[in-house]
Amino acid sequence: MELEMEVKADALDGAFDAVLAAEAVDELKASVAALKAQVDAQAVAAARLPLDGAKAADPARDAFVERYLRRGIDAGVEMKSLSGASGGEGGYAVPREIDGSIAATLKSLSPIRAIATVVQTGTSGYRKLVATGATGAGWVGETAARPETATRSFAEIAPPSGELYANPAASQAMLDDAMFDVETWLADEIAREFAVAEGAAFVGGNGTNRPKGFLDYATTNEADGVRAFGTLQYLASGAAGAFAASNPQDKLVELVHSLRAPYRQGACWVMNSDTLARIRKFKTTDGAFLWQPGMVEGQAATLLGYPVVEAEDMPAVAANSLSIAFGNFRAGYLIADRGETRILRDPFSNKPFVHFYATKRVGGAIIDSEAIKLMKFAAS
Repeated sequence: MELEMEVKADALDGAFDAVLAAEAVDELKASVAALKAQVDAQAVAAARLPLDGAKAADPARDAFVERYLRRGIDAGVEMKSLSGASGGEGGYAVPREIDGSIAATLKSLSPIRAIATVVQTGTSGYRKLVATGATGAGWVGETAARPETATRSFAEIAPPSGELYANPAASQAMLDDAMFDVETWLADEIAREFAVAEGAAFVGGNGTNRPKGFLDYATTNEADGVRAFGTLQYLASGAAGAFAASNPQDKLVELVHSLRAPYRQGACWVMNSDTLARIRKFKTTDGAFLWQPGMVEGQAATLLGYPVVEAEDMPAVAANSLSIAFGNFRAGYLIADRGETRILRDPFSNKPFVHFYATKRVGGAIIDSEAIKLMKFAAS
């Protein structure tokens, strides 16, 4: 009798265990289904297109704009100081979206930045090795001796740099106004001032606490392979302070072909508006204009088949001026940006205005003097 009761008790316990196991499985399935529904909802929300003009929420940017820029509160705002001093003294790195807006505006306003090579550096001591010369080669017989050939040498390029700064101001009343878009205003103000300053430096900067402009390098009329590395070649226009009286377009053709064929892939003209106005009047013998407008909106105009970039920092036509550049600037000129833009909020210096002192280190130098040619407005 006792044996029979133990057997029934074991069977009952087994039934309870089975029920509990089934309930656990059901709960697990319900949990998995709920988790899957949550993941699907997040995927749908991520894939949904935002409304026109809407921005994705960025807590770091929002905190930077609403707390630091508008009210000067840095407590609780996650920002990286770029100085060994305290955060308030050293300034703070601008969030990526604002810094990206500044960079995009810089590229559209600063013509040389748009056509040159731009690198991001972590230190101010950026260096680049450039190979010069050529490695020799020769023909020999099967058993002839193999004499030593020439070896390419290397030149070190260290772009001079300086700290570029802008210091726009806004009243505290403007910052307190929720309708005032401080983010867009600040990005536009900084980018505009940066573009003007760096545009002039990339063309004619002397390399002292600023980039070294390509027109500040030594020039000569010697061809490639003869002149010293780092010296630019120029071609004379045929008249002092003007184009040649007859067939002035011939000098432009000669300038194009003074640039070796590999560099002409991606080459462009650089000049100011006044110089371009003179060239736009040039015609071929059959009456066609050398200058041709872009076929579609946004496309650059061309001269002899190459795009024309208007840079107002290029010198006007005058005696011995270097008013026209032609070359592959992506191969010939390097711009080195160090780090991000920094902003220091200053509400004390000029009350009731709040100044935003923005800084960024920028360097620039020629890296291949064979990739850029100049036209000198001289008789020879």
